[in-house]
Amino acid sequence: MAHYAKNMYDFHAWANQTLINRLKELPEGVYEQEVQSVFPTVAKVMEHIYMVDQSWLLILQGMDMQAAMDETWQQEKKITGKNLEEVEQLYAGLVEQFKAFLSQEEDLERRIVLDNPYTRVRDTSLAEIIMQVVNHGTYHRGNITAMLRQMGYSSVMTEYALYWYAN
Repeated sequence: MAHYAKNMYDFHAWANQTLINRLKELPEGVYEQEVQSVFPTVAKVMEHIYMVDQSWLLILQGMDMQAAMDETWQQEKKITGKNLEEVEQLYAGLVEQFKAFLSQEEDLERRIVLDNPYTRVRDTSLAEIIMQVVNHGTYHRGNITAMLRQMGYSSVMTEYALYWYAN
């Protein structure tokens, strides 16, 4: 049986793709429509999820947290301003990188020292980091759902229990 963190990452990838599929069904312009919310546009939320996922992957691969964040923010232009189809392709590539890491890592309970510049040093497992990736994505997919409703559109369910039956 697969490690629970691998399964949760698969859920995260499924939920992001499910949301992207819904966004592709909406009228042109909704993705970049400004709204008074936590983020100014749905596009900015998607960019944020992608960049944070990318930072965590670098950390999982052994990079120091500050260096991983610096590296990700230096590559911000890679995703900023991209249309939804381009963002979908970037996400697909990032999912493949995560899955490659997860298939090669033998011990997801392995502990590392996480030096978080916003708080303090913490001992954590790789599995906990993956759960953070999933939780962060769930939180922001909820932001997108609220933003879409505010604009007059329905979103799509990306709940974990639905994932059970979708696969």
